[in-house]
Amino acid sequence: MTDAKPTLWQSIADSLRAEITGGHYPPGARLPSEAQLSARFGVNRHTVRHALSHLIEAGLVRPRRGAGVFVTGQPTDYALGPRVRFSQNLAAQGRTGAHRFTRLETRPCDATEAQALDLAPGDPVHVIEGISLADDQPLALFRSVLPGWLEGFPDHAARLRSITAALAACGVADYTRASTRLTAKLASPTQAATLRIARGAPILRSDALNRDLQGRPVEMGRTWFAGDRVTLVLAE
Repeated sequence: MTDAKPTLWQSIADSLRAEITGGHYPPGARLPSEAQLSARFGVNRHTVRHALSHLIEAGLVRPRRGAGVFVTGQPTDYALGPRVRFSQNLAAQGRTGAHRFTRLETRPCDATEAQALDLAPGDPVHVIEGISLADDQPLALFRSVLPGWLEGFPDHAARLRSITAALAACGVADYTRASTRLTAKLASPTQAATLRIARGAPILRSDALNRDLQGRPVEMGRTWFAGDRVTLVLAE
């Protein structure tokens, strides 16, 4: 007895799966629309929808209401340790990390920032916000607040596109993570749009405090990780 031939939707799903795994549609890419796939394979939209549902169940793609169906990526292992840096995390997995800054300013600190950074109320702080990317796919949003005594930090950060490199340029050659707090949240509409995830999708919020080797607080950071794109790993 021979095996039954695959149905039309199975053949379409197999074709799309091969193209996804072959890199034709990289993580974060949008698949062609149902109408385009219907025309390509010569079938009706119901058949295409069945094939896409199979890929969604397999975790290869994820629908986004009003935007289409997007390829998911394998979760990135992200180590949380005393000296582990963003670029090191990704380089260890053969991926390329980058930061895209969306805010860089100096302003007076608030009460929470003053307490965390050992500052007097109203002392200046540098605030930097942006998006962390892995192979051009949004992985996380971040906000870092640094003490104003780090002279020239905004200029160094804008030039070097790296918080660690900017700290080094300010004389902080090394620093360690003093504390980390993790909280599960749901993505707001703005966060979802920036991270290219569904509104209300799970995200992981990390609140961290970093100190230099003299024990001085040098960075108060908050990061929102896309829940399905990262696995946080505790490292020593």
